[in-house]
Amino acid sequence: MDDRMKELWRQGYFCSQILMRMGLDLQGRDNPQLLRAMNGLAGGLGFTGELCGALSGGACLLGLYAGKGKDEDEENLRLNFMIGELVTWFKNGYGQEYGGIRCDEILAGSSQNQAIRCPILVTGTLQKVKELLVENGFDLAGPDDD
Repeated sequence: MDDRMKELWRQGYFCSQILMRMGLDLQGRDNPQLLRAMNGLAGGLGFTGELCGALSGGACLLGLYAGKGKDEDEENLRLNFMIGELVTWFKNGYGQEYGGIRCDEILAGSSQNQAIRCPILVTGTLQKVKELLVENGFDLAGPDDD
């Protein structure tokens, strides 16, 4: 985990928010409203223990680059392909290693697992998202249209 991620953890951000913040940093942007919205994914969808925030946050980060954001935008068919690739990668790696892709499964009821596993998941997911974006022709600096 790099220093920026550590700083965000210490400031109280969660996996999904950290992933989005890192993506916004790559684009040289700030968007507090988006970070607030990402808080809803924390702890497995509002701390219900459901889908891991690193995975759902990674999907949202892909959407930041490839999603429809304006009325005139065309649907980018690569978005769902990239999300599918991310989910398969996550399931085959972390899902197998930690017993599933839900927060409850990954953490297995241990706060020590959170301190150890969550940084690994966030770091790995960010790297995979960046790889998928580059492989699919996206500039990590973001679109020029805003």
